[in-house]
Amino acid sequence: MKILLTFVLGAACASATARTPSVNPMPDGSRDMYVGLGFVSSPAYEGARRPRRMAVPVLQGEWSNGVFISGMNAGVHLSDQPSLEFGPLLSVQARRSESGNGAALGGASLTSMTDGGSPLAPVVDTPGQPITPGQPDKTARNAGPNRLSGMDVVGARLQAGGFVNVYLSPSLRLTNSVLYGGGRDANGVLWNLGIQHVAQQFSPHHSVSLSAGVSVVNRHYNTSFFGVSPAESLRSGNPAYAPGGGLNGASAGLRWHWALSPSWLLINNVQATRVLGAAQKSPLVERANGFAVSTALAYRF
Repeated sequence: MKILLTFVLGAACASATARTPSVNPMPDGSRDMYVGLGFVSSPAYEGARRPRRMAVPVLQGEWSNGVFISGMNAGVHLSDQPSLEFGPLLSVQARRSESGNGAALGGASLTSMTDGGSPLAPVVDTPGQPITPGQPDKTARNAGPNRLSGMDVVGARLQAGGFVNVYLSPSLRLTNSVLYGGGRDANGVLWNLGIQHVAQQFSPHHSVSLSAGVSVVNRHYNTSFFGVSPAESLRSGNPAYAPGGGLNGASAGLRWHWALSPSWLLINNVQATRVLGAAQKSPLVERANGFAVSTALAYRF
């Protein structure tokens, strides 16, 4: 079965967002490959005010047996029904350092999924004065211009899970994926839900898709990316903070594909994001609203 994969220049844009493809018939024994180079401008990390601009490679592979690789994601389509997609999914969470999210591979397609650490011990500022979990310690000194300065690095992680997508019509589908293994201690859970609409081609060489979605995470995931431990508070100047789980973010995006030739594809993406829930209250969040723009040129062979 043929898989139409997602364009993700993304780890710099959103936290461990899983991407899955669309199913289309593909001749037995065949494969389809894209390689290319893209450029992305997005917040340095979720909730950052400062932008980060970088070049990233684009890689996509799809095979007739249902196996696919798209950027930092890989999986297998198990369904043979055109209105239903499901299967296992692997995704690499990009590393986050003091400079922000690391670069990530991208994929090349029109449709996509919507676009942790261990529990903290009781957080205290001074002996005998515990901080209520989920509330930042207002007594800590103000952080500097880079709020990740002094924060622990969140290493790259391999996340595993699955996806289930349902088509409401040939151009409209509901997307759903769950991944486990993210965050500092590889025990974070990320659940993405979304809706996507692929517009009809308004010219022979141009296609547009619209998408929107939300993400839900567990406490371990939020702690890794939005929490501040007492030790990190001393080093960074950020108030100590222990967030809970729940609704984590929302996004809306537009993708435009321009087929320059049968082999060359120009991929453009605009995405707006918002940090929500306990994550939004984190002292690491400088601006809840984010905006990302990316473009890439890919060669098909």
